[in-house]
Amino acid sequence: MKAIINGKIYTMAGEVIEKGSVLIADGKIKAVGADLEIPAGAEIIDAEGMVVFPGIIDAHTHLGIGEDGLGWEGRDYNEMSDAVTPHLRAIDAINPRDEGLKNAYLNGVTTVMTGPGSANVLGGESVAIKTYGRTVDEMIVKNPVGIKAALGENPKSVYGKQNKSPQTRMAIAALLRENLLKAQDYLAEKEEKEKKETSLKGT
Repeated sequence: MKAIINGKIYTMAGEVIEKGSVLIADGKIKAVGADLEIPAGAEIIDAEGMVVFPGIIDAHTHLGIGEDGLGWEGRDYNEMSDAVTPHLRAIDAINPRDEGLKNAYLNGVTTVMTGPGSANVLGGESVAIKTYGRTVDEMIVKNPVGIKAALGENPKSVYGKQNKSPQTRMAIAALLRENLLKAQDYLAEKEEKEKKETSLKGT
């Protein structure tokens, strides 16, 4: 158990607590208030004269896969060989020792949604992670949390230079539509197959 005491607490959900405490157990906040009873044996962190904020969440970033302090070898967020790569997963490219992650948590950003860049019409799956951890597995909050899609200038500029599609917004929209319809057809076929298998088991 840890107890942050005497701090000016901004809960973001009500009034500011001028001289309050935060109790933390098993890595999770258990209580916040002005007159909390501090359990015996708790590790005390005296925040006298300081402010206490909840961790900041960054809902769109490339931290961990676009590594600070490195060159091309750390830029793993854009696979620019194919404009449609929904099967790629950000989790496969995260480096927990990325300096960008360290800078984030030292400045109060504790959770991020990190994912592919905007080079592709469909870039792959994003993941929600904590910014601190020795391994990717212990950093994960939820995986996956979404899929990256991009329109406009980014896919056009990447593939236009390669003399490949898409080079226009029309082509971007067409590729997106085509692949969403493929996904819709796949789900319909999967559902139909499951129905047939269930029916056969019942006979």
